[in-house]
Amino acid sequence: MKIYHNPRCSKSRQTLKLIEEAGIEPEVVEYLKTPPSAEELDRIMTMLDLEPEDLMRKKEPIYKELGLAGKSLSRTETIQTMVDNPKLIERPIVVKGKQAVVGRPPENVNKLL
Repeated sequence: MKIYHNPRCSKSRQTLKLIEEAGIEPEVVEYLKTPPSAEELDRIMTMLDLEPEDLMRKKEPIYKELGLAGKSLSRTETIQTMVDNPKLIERPIVVKGKQAVVGRPPENVNKLL
């Protein structure tokens, strides 16, 4: 099991705690320090059955700074924007095998436990 984690985010910390309380020691990826590759992020979105814009944090200041509101980007461009600006990636994301969930709310992770 792998969690794309931001230790400063309460939802991310709560999700990690639920995983650990289930007796699982996940691989923790601090995605702000080590963002996923474009290929990895694309694969995760396929597992989540989400489009890139659905996984993008639209309330982050960088979203406005980059002028993304109302901008029409291709899937590839949107994914690359998220890789280049990992603060835009919704968190936390938990991956287990070929399944993934977004830990918002943290209880979503129970589907993988």
